[in-house]
Amino acid sequence: MKTVLKETRERMNKSLEAFENNVSVVRTGRANPAILNRVYVDYYGASTPLNQLATISSPDPRTLVISPFDKSAVPAIEKAIREGDLGFNPNNQGDAVFITVPALNDERRRDLVKQVKHMAEEARVAVRNVRRDANDQLKSMHKGGELSEDELHSAEDSIQDLTDEFIASIEQRLKAKEEDIMAV
Repeated sequence: MKTVLKETRERMNKSLEAFENNVSVVRTGRANPAILNRVYVDYYGASTPLNQLATISSPDPRTLVISPFDKSAVPAIEKAIREGDLGFNPNNQGDAVFITVPALNDERRRDLVKQVKHMAEEARVAVRNVRRDANDQLKSMHKGGELSEDELHSAEDSIQDLTDEFIASIEQRLKAKEEDIMAV
């Protein structure tokens, strides 16, 4: 029974982490280095994550500065950002790449909020699916005689508590991201 609870917590945690990773790359009105987490650069024939080739900083709310460790990678980085479908126009300054993050209009903000809400719903469904799988596993253990009726109900309550905890975390992250997107 304890292994089922442990596996359930691990799987729900993975669902939460996936949601947080997806939400972190959604653009807000401010420059956030996490926006570039999914950019891969063709570096000497290998597809390499941008954050492994350069330091990414945000000196002010509207600018990202990408300083590559190898200055010869600047054109490849610039190309990868352009092709990354992020809506940015990188500016090559010789030894660094600058990105000016344009302000979001109201319509675009609402679209991004819808997108984040959809991601949150997918995360909630994933957590509920983990709950269903765990409950099915517990019921089969009960049928096999490994768990008594009381242990089954106690374990199902524990699974429900875990589900509530993770869904609350998703809601909290969603609310924070909504506020971030809607901040002018």
